[in-house]
Amino acid sequence: MTGTEVTEDLWRRLAPQVLGTLVRRYGQFAVAEDATQEALVQAAAEWSRSGVPDNPRAWLTTVASRRMTDLLRAELARRRREETAAAWTYPLETSAADGAVPADKDDSLVLLFLCCHPALDPAAQIALTLRAVGGLTTAEIARAFLVSEATMTRRITRAKKAVRDSGARFSMPGGDAYAQRLGVVLQVLYLIFNEGYATTAGENLQRGDLTAEAIRLTRTVHRSLPDDDEVTGLLALMLLTDARRPARTDEHGDLVPMHEQDRGRWNAAYIREGVALLTAAVAHHNPGPYQIQAAIAALHDEAPTAEATDWPQIRALYEALLRVSDNPVVALNHVVAMAMAMADGADVARARLTEVAADRRIADHPRFHAVSAHLLEMAGDVEAARTAYAEAARRSTGIPQQRYLHGRAARLARNAQTSPPSAG
Repeated sequence: MTGTEVTEDLWRRLAPQVLGTLVRRYGQFAVAEDATQEALVQAAAEWSRSGVPDNPRAWLTTVASRRMTDLLRAELARRRREETAAAWTYPLETSAADGAVPADKDDSLVLLFLCCHPALDPAAQIALTLRAVGGLTTAEIARAFLVSEATMTRRITRAKKAVRDSGARFSMPGGDAYAQRLGVVLQVLYLIFNEGYATTAGENLQRGDLTAEAIRLTRTVHRSLPDDDEVTGLLALMLLTDARRPARTDEHGDLVPMHEQDRGRWNAAYIREGVALLTAAVAHHNPGPYQIQAAIAALHDEAPTAEATDWPQIRALYEALLRVSDNPVVALNHVVAMAMAMADGADVARARLTEVAADRRIADHPRFHAVSAHLLEMAGDVEAARTAYAEAARRSTGIPQQRYLHGRAARLARNAQTSPPSAG
């Protein structure tokens, strides 16, 4: 990487730590973020001349703390609320030693829990997490979710206000609230990863910056909670899934289905790390949804060829996952596993798909129609399969997915035209 890239990576890693420190000391999430951003701007100017300091985190924390003091004083003066001002204590001079937070005192995890506060809806949780903890700019987040920067700015501003109005304190929740909030944190990280791995709309099939950010943030949680099996399972799942990303598109950016991918392009280091994490987690015999999904991903990744995939085991794992997760996408994936795992799988799977169709959460989803098309194709009903692929394409919002599905429909149409007439 260039010197600029190294510095930008350093800022992205340090910004949430500095922001977390300021929120812990002073509260005032929005003001703390402004102070942190101004410290980064000052760093960009000074570090380019004098170089990166020996302790960049302490430098940023000191500058941001001083700026935070100035901003709070100005805000309180403007509102002429002397009684509120008296309640604040300001460090008039923050020394470098004070800014040098011990290495094991990283507020990023607390900040992540704060961004995933239950007062926020999932979209706001994701946006605030990417902004405050991920270090992405508002423009980057807006591009990722295909909205205008102004729209994303309003969304993030509303999220900050909701957290402030909730009276949330900068501390880890305790008791049952901790377990509930951790579940939300993991879900938000998984949603960020999924949006990067299979972008739901736009020209690109995947966003490597989002998957990388989701993995980085999950590593942060895992470092703080190394003994939590579901945290470990989620990190393993991300690594095992992202390992296939280099082979998911061709030179034109078009989708390549897993059974056609060049497995030599898969990220072997990610597969090794993911399998090692999964092995450590399942050894405790406390399987959760992320561990089960990681086990499914591992079976795909470790198969030397598509034909060697252990579909019966994958089917069994999906059945286990269904017992702990009321997720229609899981039910749909189970249908696919049934079709691949059994001699008469296509017929059995089509019967199961009819049951799944009763769930309106999935019946209108493009993947439902794509799976239906695949099963119809397996059964030899070419015309019905072609129609289902076309319907799946119509319902898809991602352009690469649309191209792939239209291509499948067109291929079936061409095959039907060139097939010789039946002897009967």
